[in-house]
Amino acid sequence: MKVNKNTLIIISLALIIAVVSLYFLVYKEEDSVFSKEIYSQKNALVTVRSSDYVLLARLVSGEARGEPYRGQVGVAAVVINRVKSPKFPNSIPGVIFQPRAFESVSNGQIWAVYPSRTNFNAARDALNGFDPTYGSLFFWNPYKVVSPWIWTRKIIVQIGRHVFGR
Repeated sequence: MKVNKNTLIIISLALIIAVVSLYFLVYKEEDSVFSKEIYSQKNALVTVRSSDYVLLARLVSGEARGEPYRGQVGVAAVVINRVKSPKFPNSIPGVIFQPRAFESVSNGQIWAVYPSRTNFNAARDALNGFDPTYGSLFFWNPYKVVSPWIWTRKIIVQIGRHVFGR
């Protein structure tokens, strides 16, 4: 059966919408176990709920599984840095579900494996201000094929197999 490109795009978009809808059904804001506030560069207070913490740990698992602990914290810190930046959405879910922002969201790995205790610890440390990336807004694996655009970013530090940059 031959499927044309437009049909694949429509199916992909429908799948993304379904995953985002599922997220908001499963992780309701009123079910928060804790709430943490961080100040953004937009001079706005950002509230982080327990569902955001779980989602951040899931992203760490999907993007940095097998990386050293500092690299896992770095991935979470990039998300926090984006939340604080006026160039990105002002919430953890907004940053994580931004189209094509993270490979593990695009390919479903964010949902494949429940985060480990280490993934949760890395998310918590980043939420508490530990940033081994020195304010980086991007990370990528230079050993994988990536968009040439990402190489226009200034590399700040390499941790494990990821480089972090602005």
